Amino acid sequence: MLHTIAVRGYRSLREFVMPLSGLTVVTGANGTGKSSVYRALGLLADCARNEVVGSLAREGGLESVLWAGPEDLGGARRTGRAEGTTRTRSVSLEMGYAADDFGYLVDLGLPQHAGKGSLFARDPEIKREAVFAGPRLRPSATLVSRGAAYAEVASDTGRGFDELTRALPTHRSVLAEYAHAGALPELAAVRDRLRGWRFYDGFRVDADAPARQPRVGTRTPVLAADGADLAAAVQTIVEAGFDDLARAVADAFDGATLGVSVTDGLFDLTLRQSGMLRPLRTAELSDGTLRFLLWGAALLSPSPPSLMVLNEPETSLHPDLVAPLAAMIRSAATGTQVVVVTHSAPMRAHLAEAGATEVELYKDWGETRISGQTNLTAPPWEWGRR
Repeated sequence: MLHTIAVRGYRSLREFVMPLSGLTVVTGANGTGKSSVYRALGLLADCARNEVVGSLAREGGLESVLWAGPEDLGGARRTGRAEGTTRTRSVSLEMGYAADDFGYLVDLGLPQHAGKGSLFARDPEIKREAVFAGPRLRPSATLVSRGAAYAEVASDTGRGFDELTRALPTHRSVLAEYAHAGALPELAAVRDRLRGWRFYDGFRVDADAPARQPRVGTRTPVLAADGADLAAAVQTIVEAGFDDLARAVADAFDGATLGVSVTDGLFDLTLRQSGMLRPLRTAELSDGTLRFLLWGAALLSPSPPSLMVLNEPETSLHPDLVAPLAAMIRSAATGTQVVVVTHSAPMRAHLAEAGATEVELYKDWGETRISGQTNLTAPPWEWGRR
């Protein structure tokens, strides 16, 4: 299980270290940084797919997502006035996590030289990566270390490091380039963990939404991000023998039952409700009903990931559906680690009953901070140096 997520230099996350439990609720007022936490976790996962540079480009590039305030806010808090200070660290965006087995840290910075005549001079570079054992990065716990193009791995003798490469492209992660299970199982474990993380940030439910269109169905243990394979995902859950989704639907819609119809190989979801002479097809469902079913197929996957991150799942749902949705989240949390980003008081109350850990965010001089957290209560974390 992950127990710490750390981000430094991303948007309002100047130096952010957050504890995690099996079910963590991230809450706070609008503008306190909840969306930044969600996006930062997505960027961290992108490192394992060599997609982090492209993801940052879609956000406007590294320079547009960096923390915009002074490096140190101590002076502003003392004087009541924010002013520029002399930098003591390189301009960077750093992210990482610590878990029961291995931890990972990545440091992205501005390019020094993209190459003669290159048009990619604004692409960020991976300046540093590390895979380590234990709760924080320490020299004695480091298993793999990467600095710019050079990477090394802890020696089998237990003394020092052996060279891995001197020519690692600075736009590519060591996770994707050298994570071979036979040779470097630690790297492979970190890569596979990050690649397995799932992120859900609402679904389209308009008349032309992918989820409303019949599709060719195959076994689908993981719902697609756009929900296009909803019917196949539901049938996969049913054939796997799980009944949590059926119970949740019956609870939410007064005894309703789900079904899947197949016509010429095209799968379509159906919902039969009491008092109706025929089931409703996906195209006929209300927006809220369809959205609830999409969340159910995502949460109750028969192939759970190591981490699932949900961004305001209660959005656009009727208040009566919040309790059944929370029940599905609690059910999912029995088989995977779940982070829920929400400001819904009813959702928070329902998840609190399940023992969720609540992390409340607030803003102080533009910086996202965790309510009640001090230097003594924050999880242990070391950033290291370039």
